[in-house]
Amino acid sequence: MKTALITGANRGIGLELAKQLQQKQYHVIVACRKSSEELEVINCQIETEFDVADVNSVQKLADKLKDQKLDLLINNAGILESMSLDNLNYDAMRRQYEINTLGPLRVTERFLPNLSKGSKIAIITSRMGSLTDNTSGGQYGYRISKAAVNMVGCSLAQDLKPKGIAVALLHPGYVRTGMTGNNGLINAAESAGGLIERIAELDMNNTGGFWHTDGTKLPW
Repeated sequence: MKTALITGANRGIGLELAKQLQQKQYHVIVACRKSSEELEVINCQIETEFDVADVNSVQKLADKLKDQKLDLLINNAGILESMSLDNLNYDAMRRQYEINTLGPLRVTERFLPNLSKGSKIAIITSRMGSLTDNTSGGQYGYRISKAAVNMVGCSLAQDLKPKGIAVALLHPGYVRTGMTGNNGLINAAESAGGLIERIAELDMNNTGGFWHTDGTKLPW
């Protein structure tokens, strides 16, 4: 049985990823700050008090799982704090950078001993981090944090090639979740299904790519 570790999967897209991977016979480990009723009913391994912005909590779980081989690491945890040029909030920018950018790098670093040749890493990013795709401006903190995590993914893809570990940067689409105020074009189940398909297609030939959940290759 393959094992997947997903961060921030107590709701939304992460929860759907956990559900669907479990249906595909994965042993799913969910690492989150706190559980939820929805998460409890799917009967996966739940690890709480996990905060991607807190190195001590990340290390604590890494120590607990030090003997657990991981086939798939999904860096899903993230936050969105809306802002425009008229209401910039630099503390909110720092929070988003800490969680959305440094979080995936921190988690990957600490769980790298659990990964081996053939393992895969997925970073749930956003097309809002694309320089080419930005034709509307705004959302400074979120856009900056996602552009930066895209660079994290690119560097990881290069550095992990010798280990045979592939990395994907994945945009989930405009999804109806709590993060978007339940606005969007698709639901979390549809998004998660597409993300899992993209992960299945990931290999050492396309490592470091940036894809939409529907399979479209996105511009940087």
